[in-house]
Amino acid sequence: MLSFSPKNVSKDLLSELPDRSRKVLIDRFGLSQKGESRTLDAIGQEYGITRERIRQIENHGISAVRDSDAYQRHTSTLDEMKRVFVALGGALAEHTVLDHLAKNTLDRNHIVFILTVAHHFDQERESNDFKARWHVDDQLMEQIEQALTALYESLEGNRLTPEEEFLQLFSKHLKQQGVKNRPDEVLSRWLQISKRIGRNPLGEWGRVESPHVRIKNTRDFAYLTLKRHGSPMHFTEVAKGIEKLFGRETHPATTHNELIKDSRFVLVGRGLYALKEWGYEPGVVRDVIKGILDREGPLSREDIVERVKRERYVKDATIAVNLQNNMFTRLTDGRYTLAK
Repeated sequence: MLSFSPKNVSKDLLSELPDRSRKVLIDRFGLSQKGESRTLDAIGQEYGITRERIRQIENHGISAVRDSDAYQRHTSTLDEMKRVFVALGGALAEHTVLDHLAKNTLDRNHIVFILTVAHHFDQERESNDFKARWHVDDQLMEQIEQALTALYESLEGNRLTPEEEFLQLFSKHLKQQGVKNRPDEVLSRWLQISKRIGRNPLGEWGRVESPHVRIKNTRDFAYLTLKRHGSPMHFTEVAKGIEKLFGRETHPATTHNELIKDSRFVLVGRGLYALKEWGYEPGVVRDVIKGILDREGPLSREDIVERVKRERYVKDATIAVNLQNNMFTRLTDGRYTLAK
């Protein structure tokens, strides 16, 4: 995306500095061939001076680069970098900038150095709500942050939203802040600034603390697999679905054990699981019958069978056997009710 080599540019920008200043900047930004950055303390111990003195040398070195002839020679280079940056969105999480502009790991360090010394760019440090980020417009950065905060606050705890709908919602909050009509790819990059909003492997967005967004274990993968399928699945099918959707090999027995432990799933038949959020009630068949009679009052055997089979994949005879439990009473008109 850049027409120049970041490594060559940073090398030239450093060329006019005194040896110690140049060495400190190379170490701090990881501009050596190894690409390893060093702490203020580590460099201070090498030179026998305090970390604060190293910080002063670093800051003075950056100022000297900005005032150098080399910096003037690279005016067009820095202007090009700004144009590319603005085209990407003008305000970006640092990892987003590097993912788009760096061709390799070493380039990433050189790009951060160029962003730091160039007058065009301002950096915002990582906070509780936002990742480390760069921008070329203070007002735009503030508008994006306010829109991201409002977007997060509008989300329900565990709700997942498809990407197209989520981008529309974000666009609405941006318009309320005065930012209008940006391409979807720019909106997607701006979303990456937030630490509180995330996207799961199926491209659905929500609050990052939700287990449906920050996927940690087999249970979470199983939830997304069932949600994508849209109807009950046998645990062996869930295991296969996890592998197909996410490339994660999972043993059926392990999957079964995880489904049993998690209240998000309901056993609705022999080895068949559904999501509780679909309206399925937890418990064995008699618990389902109890819940139905509790809500609807006395019902005929046929009505009970019809309603139970919405909740469980069981035979009529199994339901009839459960109606003989002393939890239920058969009335004189043939209907069943809860025993007193």
